[in-house]
Amino acid sequence: MLIGNKFLYQNAWIFYIANVLLLLLVLFYGKEVNNSICWFEIPGVGSFQPSEFMKIILIIVLGRMINDYNEKYTNPTIENEFKFLIKVLIVVFIPSILTFIEPDTGAVLIYLIITFVMLFIGGIRKRWFILTIGILGLLVSSVLVTFYINQDLFIDIFGTNFFYRVERIVDWSGGSGMQLTNSLTAIGSGGMFGHGFNNTPIYFPEPQTDFIFAVFASNYGLFGAIMLIFLILFFDIRLINTVSQTSDMINKYVIGGILAMLLYQQVQNISMTIGLLPITGITLPFISYGGSSLISYMIMAGVIFNISNESLRYTN
Repeated sequence: MLIGNKFLYQNAWIFYIANVLLLLLVLFYGKEVNNSICWFEIPGVGSFQPSEFMKIILIIVLGRMINDYNEKYTNPTIENEFKFLIKVLIVVFIPSILTFIEPDTGAVLIYLIITFVMLFIGGIRKRWFILTIGILGLLVSSVLVTFYINQDLFIDIFGTNFFYRVERIVDWSGGSGMQLTNSLTAIGSGGMFGHGFNNTPIYFPEPQTDFIFAVFASNYGLFGAIMLIFLILFFDIRLINTVSQTSDMINKYVIGGILAMLLYQQVQNISMTIGLLPITGITLPFISYGGSSLISYMIMAGVIFNISNESLRYTN
């Protein structure tokens, strides 16, 4: 908040290039945890995860790109839009590939959702979204057909690591797996008011990050879980109100990207713990443990507060 959003917008490309370099370096010098190389280990401080900061940096960079484009072209042609979308694709593709290699599929999905929503808010013609959805649908269908028809061929093409990631996603609807079973048991055992703080009788992997909602529901029961969801909804509604109040278009794009990121993570994390969506390793913002994620969300909060303050000054 002391730095101000103007400084972030003006130096967006510097932050982007620096974070891309960190994503590249972490592949060579990062610490491996659960077969993923996503973290730098800093002696005396702890671990540092560049992909968490890439989310907010990508939002700021795309916000500036879309704003500059709309200011330059008041009535863009198809060619103008196509060239702009190619630039956006390159900007998003570079960190997505580096993050996917780690591997951190959940973060890549967040990058793509942020991009899709911000471009939609930015006024890009709907034909591009229809075309993109069609291409993605064709690619996903081809991958799934190969997976189900010939798994040996699938492994030869994509490798065993990607095979296990796809297998975990496609098997979610069966309700099987120790993680989901124990998550549902933990939530159900909480009853109305739960077992009490820090008292979770059911074990499941990564309770402090991916399955924090199951821990919360087990500790505080149905009543506590409903209160948490109401708090999340209250926060999201305030964000929507902030979008409607701000007159600066770049702020609208940035808030739209932040809202897209938060909504996706909230829905995905809570839904996967109760078996409604596949388990993808998505954390619950502000609730899940993690120093890098918490700092990135605090940077995001500072950006939101600055936009809110600007809107109040404009209104007054």
